[in-house]
Amino acid sequence: MKMKQLDMIYEGKAKKVFATDDPNVVIVDYKDDATAFNGLKKGTIVGKGAINNRMTNFLMKKLEEQGVPTHLVEEIDDRRTYVKKVDIVPLEVIIRNKAAGSFSKRLGIPEGTELKCSTLEFSYKDDDLGDPLINSYMAKAIGAATQEDIDTITKYAFQVNDYLKEFFKEIGIELIDFKLEFGKTADGTIVLADEISPDTCRYWDIETGEHLDKDRFRRDLGDPEGAYKEVFKRLGFGE
Repeated sequence: MKMKQLDMIYEGKAKKVFATDDPNVVIVDYKDDATAFNGLKKGTIVGKGAINNRMTNFLMKKLEEQGVPTHLVEEIDDRRTYVKKVDIVPLEVIIRNKAAGSFSKRLGIPEGTELKCSTLEFSYKDDDLGDPLINSYMAKAIGAATQEDIDTITKYAFQVNDYLKEFFKEIGIELIDFKLEFGKTADGTIVLADEISPDTCRYWDIETGEHLDKDRFRRDLGDPEGAYKEVFKRLGFGE
């Protein structure tokens, strides 16, 4: 598959998106830029773009096999991928298996506490507002999603969690929590979009509890590059 890369149509904190000569396909180009706290903290994690691109594509292929539709079309090279053009549903979908991060802060529950069941949260995608938490009733009220959208997204999100939890356990990683985004293709089909990477997931080593994710950058724990490379290596990509 070869399509012509045209003008950039969007640049986010971690990726650039380019149009192609196919109106239903765009190119995602992953950057090494790292941000935290809604862009207040900025830096670079060398090699992150390539790792996140390849890891996302690898995991999305696995999820497709599990019946979760994704935006993936074809990997172009280390940093770029053809994906279906989607209208992003303006909800970040957060699944938590153990207490950590803002969940721990909000509820006063120590990080690492086992939850009685996995939780699902929605936040409204708006950087200026700090991506505020909302519930499904609020999402419907403001027109961010329909009940049907919410039901579909919820079903897929828990499917993703069930699969990835077991998958990462096999390689000695505990999936603490993660963020997903979904989009609608031209015909209105909801698909998993964005990325699945140490940028969007909390990965802890099962044996040591070591953080293998963006918290190493976010919390100044040191060597975020090493953490990203370690997850990549455990997925079978070598050095």
